[in-house]
Amino acid sequence: MNILITGGAGYIGSHTANVFLDHGHAVTIIDSLVNGHLTLIPKKAKFLNCDIIDEKKVSSLLEKNKFDVVVHFAGFTRVAESVKDPHKYYDNNFEKPKLFFNYCLKYKLKKIIFSSTGSIYGNIDKKNILETDEACPINPYSESKHKLEEYLIKLSDEKKINATILRYFNVSGADENMRSGLMSNPDNLIKAVCEVATKKRDKLIVNGNDYNTKDGTTIRDFIHVSDLAEMHLIAAKDLVNKSETEIFNCGYGVGYSIQDIINTMNKILKNKIKFEYGPRRKGDAEYSVANNEKFVKRFNWRPKHNNLEYILKTALNWEKNI
Repeated sequence: MNILITGGAGYIGSHTANVFLDHGHAVTIIDSLVNGHLTLIPKKAKFLNCDIIDEKKVSSLLEKNKFDVVVHFAGFTRVAESVKDPHKYYDNNFEKPKLFFNYCLKYKLKKIIFSSTGSIYGNIDKKNILETDEACPINPYSESKHKLEEYLIKLSDEKKINATILRYFNVSGADENMRSGLMSNPDNLIKAVCEVATKKRDKLIVNGNDYNTKDGTTIRDFIHVSDLAEMHLIAAKDLVNKSETEIFNCGYGVGYSIQDIINTMNKILKNKIKFEYGPRRKGDAEYSVANNEKFVKRFNWRPKHNNLEYILKTALNWEKNI
């Protein structure tokens, strides 16, 4: 396949680019490097440094190449920042991609994989979230993702595109060959834990310990980034040969609390990381765990890295590396 990736200089985009390349596919990356990092772009990938709404550059690329699938990662991802600046997230995560997809349609690129988020479900009152459960975003970041999902579904209903929407839960860990990992994100729990473990951060602030959970801290489904990248490869192969739009949860279906993460990291380090409890953070859900059965059953998928210690060890090795 010939794959176009937006945001391929980012954390998940670069991992996914590596997986496509590892399996012999051609990859072209568009990234403005506003949040991306040149060092994360695989050497075998072609790279266009521009914004996705740079009509001249993007149109020239689409005119000269026949891409089978576009994988859209480009976007802002920080929940706390979105609460402070909702317009920035609406514009970057919704308005810009709409323009970009119009360029794609003009050049007959109609197969789209969209990087969405499990946070669109909000504070859902059930244990494992299904794709059919109602979306109820509780912050501007997840609202912007949901709006773009709705736009893609509209285009699909109009028979203009076919899309696969992947709703990620908490993406964690790093490539075991140290080709890529998370460079920065103040909202990412495991990143913060690794920064404390490597003495780059003085202590971890846990946002709330009064939730209705086993230990009072929020519970999340942590999926290793390499497993998530493989899910994109599987989805792309499937999308090339089908003419329908579908939504899949991307997680393991297992929930760990913040306290579980701290305890597991202490076990790895044989030491105790410094942390203290702070107030709840606006926009945080109490419990967010995927029901991943739809993807598992459809593709007979078995994750390779479904192990909290492995996730933390690869994240820690990456943090030491950078």
